[in-house]
Amino acid sequence: MSTADALSDDNPLAAPSELPFRLPAFADITLEHCREALLAGMAAQRREVAGIVDSAEAPTFENTIVALERSGALLDRAWSVFGNLSSSVATPRLREIEREIAPLAAAHDDALRLDPALFARVDAVHAARETAGLDAESLRLVERYHLDFVLAGARLDDAGRARLSELNQELSELSTTFGQNLQLATEAAAVQVADAAELDGLGEEEVAAARRAAADRGLDGFLLTLVLPTGQPLLAKLRDRELRRRVFEASTTRAAGGEHDNRPVAERIARARAERARLLGFGSHAELVLADQTAATTAAVDGMLGSMVPASVANAEDEAAVLRDAAAEDGVELAAWDWAYYSERVRAERYAVDTAALRPYFELDRVLVDGVFHAAELLYGYRFTPRPDLAGYHPDVRVWEVSDADGAEVGLYLGDFFAREGKRGGAWMSSFVRQSALLGTKPVVVNNLNVSRAPEGRPTLLTLDEVNTLFHEFGHALHGLSSAVTFPRFSGTSVPRDFVEFPSQVNEMWALWPEVLRHYARHVETDEPLPQQVVDAIDAAQLWGEGFGTLEYLAATLLDQAWHRITPETEIGDPVEFEARALREAGVASELVPPRYRTTYFQHVFAGGYSAGYYSYIWSEVLDADTVEWFRENGGLRRENGDVFRERLLAVGGSVDPLVAFRAVRGRDADPGPLLRRRGLAPVA
Repeated sequence: MSTADALSDDNPLAAPSELPFRLPAFADITLEHCREALLAGMAAQRREVAGIVDSAEAPTFENTIVALERSGALLDRAWSVFGNLSSSVATPRLREIEREIAPLAAAHDDALRLDPALFARVDAVHAARETAGLDAESLRLVERYHLDFVLAGARLDDAGRARLSELNQELSELSTTFGQNLQLATEAAAVQVADAAELDGLGEEEVAAARRAAADRGLDGFLLTLVLPTGQPLLAKLRDRELRRRVFEASTTRAAGGEHDNRPVAERIARARAERARLLGFGSHAELVLADQTAATTAAVDGMLGSMVPASVANAEDEAAVLRDAAAEDGVELAAWDWAYYSERVRAERYAVDTAALRPYFELDRVLVDGVFHAAELLYGYRFTPRPDLAGYHPDVRVWEVSDADGAEVGLYLGDFFAREGKRGGAWMSSFVRQSALLGTKPVVVNNLNVSRAPEGRPTLLTLDEVNTLFHEFGHALHGLSSAVTFPRFSGTSVPRDFVEFPSQVNEMWALWPEVLRHYARHVETDEPLPQQVVDAIDAAQLWGEGFGTLEYLAATLLDQAWHRITPETEIGDPVEFEARALREAGVASELVPPRYRTTYFQHVFAGGYSAGYYSYIWSEVLDADTVEWFRENGGLRRENGDVFRERLLAVGGSVDPLVAFRAVRGRDADPGPLLRRRGLAPVA
């Protein structure tokens, strides 16, 4: 029998896994084990922290800060499993547990961060930090802990702490509701098609996937499932204009009404965040978030975004003029659901790039092993050995052991690449075990994609966008695998939100790097390499579509900022109208180019960690584009370059200031010029 204070004797989460690298023993872990371990883990950490607070010894780095780093091991194990399962294999029971645990977890975090006695000890260590003989990483750890506590409300009075706890619990519940609503609404919004003729333009594999998706739900005909962003890849191929409209409207109206309506949820989240920010002494939630980011101020974010809006709008309008002419040839007045279709036609005619025809050159396993892994071996010396003896949390998951050039163990890499019911949309990286010298742990990381599975016995073929996504997410995995820090607080991707995308964006450069591309881009049937004239055409077409891509991104970014600049008194009205007004005022409203995410399915900011921080992608891209120039200037895919990038930036995680780590590689601050040229926002020098 278990209580909230103890675990059942047979709970596999009770102790670190005995599998290699402490990979969770997924086959033995049930959802009830997770629930029990989460509850017991919170209770255990509260006892551990009580021991720190009750110590008769004067506060020191070791007995306070390091002790906090060591606390919560059971809770960390439980969250690492349950959090990943909630994103990848959600079930009704899991969602029920998630709803139960969310407010308890928020209350648990508040019980620690708002404990005056605990903060007093942290504050005392912080005050004496400069004379305590600490090394650089330890000194940074003290400063980070102190800032964490201050931003969490440790300096509030009793009434303020009580109100903050109420808001945090409410926000935890609301974010869980938003995410669950979105997942269910996205599944419900899938478009059913009765006649195969309507699918004209799709490849054989895509038609088979649509048939299988319908069969999996017990439906007749075909089912077109949705991915997370507004834009749906199938819109570039479907020749049936009415079906394009249906798919587009299904995407853009998700969770905007009915049983899973996220409109009131989003509004309440924004208001509660605004009240919390005021309580903590900030003018808005955006100001609160930026206090702990490299951008530092809303003015800095506004300056960057504002400088890009006019050129991106102009570029999108130029593209629209071309697409209107192309649509007019079919007697069509261009609409938003036509953009991708005619853009693909123009790309094929103007640049001789038919992206659908590229897919046979991008077979999933070959891209992964001969592309992604190959580049990592050339650059960092990493080698990836399949471990079929190690099981993942779902039959789709595969496991590789990672070693370095000397054969030393690095960690484990898990790949979960296929879309399925119960898996949230998008692509991401997360960890099951974080590297830490203090805890003696090596990294266990996972990449998730949402690729359509090929019919049985057929190879899974990727689009060029999916190839780039795989390289991108693997960049996050490399950040985790390369970690070489002492404290788990700094491990891998534990860096400011507006820096975390930087290493992953850099890794995208190798997808089309000649030496890498030649190694993996071979026809799945003939083994012929991707013809050089096609590669040249892809290069020539790089700027086509950047107007659309930049504008849809900026629209989502500015929408995020609008929601998180409100005060508790701001009149919202209908959230959909608030969205439209915000886009107009920011100068990015367009009937033809909707935001990459609209309010009701903006998971990044209402059910993820990017609230007031979606700007991070383009902020990081400034660093990325300049770093790509550095690689090119120094010979590209060379082991010497990889060693510099790994040792000075990837390995240090959050243990040094991110911009200091960037300068250690680049030798100076970032130059925005390469990004502006990449996106067609400035003349090419």
